[in-house]
Amino acid sequence: MIKGEFIGLRAIDPGDLWPLLRWRNNPNFRKHYREYRELTLIQQQEWFQQMLKDPHMLMFSIVDNISCEGAEILIGCGGLTYINFVFRTAEISLYIGAKDLYLDDKFAPDAWRTLMRYGFEELGMNKLWVEAYEFDEKRIALCHRFNFHQDGKLRQNAFKNGVYLDSLIFSMLRNEWIDWDPRND
Repeated sequence: MIKGEFIGLRAIDPGDLWPLLRWRNNPNFRKHYREYRELTLIQQQEWFQQMLKDPHMLMFSIVDNISCEGAEILIGCGGLTYINFVFRTAEISLYIGAKDLYLDDKFAPDAWRTLMRYGFEELGMNKLWVEAYEFDEKRIALCHRFNFHQDGKLRQNAFKNGVYLDSLIFSMLRNEWIDWDPRND
């Protein structure tokens, strides 16, 4: 398990698939994702099997490692996607499904920080990046909190609920990570 201050990142277990599916299908969460449709359990199981084989995706179950004294309570999912080991880049992806938090002020920042540390220090990535739709204030706030730079805007990059949406692209480089102490955020 990869430990943060409040959370742990562990391998996704088949028993996690049902709660993760419920959270993924939550309309208040799904509006923030590239996936536009509600997923079935079969699709979730297929995703899980694909993820196990795909070296360009490292996803984890996020568990609360503080409040339950040894018992792992699943609270979300996160990881690195679109990993490019040649260019040393990856996208950060995460959500806190427990209590319909999406991105909260306790678990999400700790998971984000833990994924950054894993990406930069363990995997040797040079750049971690994030895509956020223009209305996703919580994801954008996390980007700002962790000193990610806005690299650009992809105009009308998504179509949701009859509206075209811009995507904002944020990133942090390894040398920026080294110069910034994330424990002071």
